[in-house]
Amino acid sequence: MKIKCLDQGSVEVMNSTCDGDLLVVNAARCSFDRQHEALDDTTDKKLINYLAKHDHVLPFRHPVCTLRIHAPLFVLRQLGKHQVGFSWSEVSRRYITTFPQFHRPKEWRKNADNVKQGSSEEILDPDIDIKDAHDTVHRYACAAYEDMLDAGVCPEQARMVLPQSMFTTTVTTGSLLGWFHMYKLRNEGHTQKETQEYAKAVGDIMIKLFPISWEALCEHSL
Repeated sequence: MKIKCLDQGSVEVMNSTCDGDLLVVNAARCSFDRQHEALDDTTDKKLINYLAKHDHVLPFRHPVCTLRIHAPLFVLRQLGKHQVGFSWSEVSRRYITTFPQFHRPKEWRKNADNVKQGSSEEILDPDIDIKDAHDTVHRYACAAYEDMLDAGVCPEQARMVLPQSMFTTTVTTGSLLGWFHMYKLRNEGHTQKETQEYAKAVGDIMIKLFPISWEALCEHSL
């Protein structure tokens, strides 16, 4: 399962817990030394909703999912603020020197009146000459990067001239609860829209992998 994000980004499932909803209820029933071999659509769904509603979240930490996330640096750093319940591995430009990809927005948002909102819903006039300046920065950055490499500068230092719009890739493993916390916070209205797009992609994946648990968490915890 792979969902496209922005112009060149994506979120892709690499691995996940099979029967994750069943694992949630069996983790919850462990206190009474009980276990179900198969998910009961009535009693188990009721239990999962009870757990989510009353904030008994420990059982939701047991299912896990590994995603391959291809995103610009400025987006990934927002997602990477969520550390509890996650393990991250990322492409390292200490070791690779391939030509970088850059995010090019289709439109530019105006500044918000309240700085905490980040941006407004209003779009800048497309005739305003921003794209050329944006592309020029990329050209100069790439030229400087390649000149430094050609001069013998090590990749781990040469990479410092590459801008935050550069795409990178992570393999990220998180618990069901961890992914939900990330989704909940990064899908709020004041969060940067580019980051929201990735959070929504995560949500679209989780509802397919853990349908009962994800629906219960969203219903009772948002």
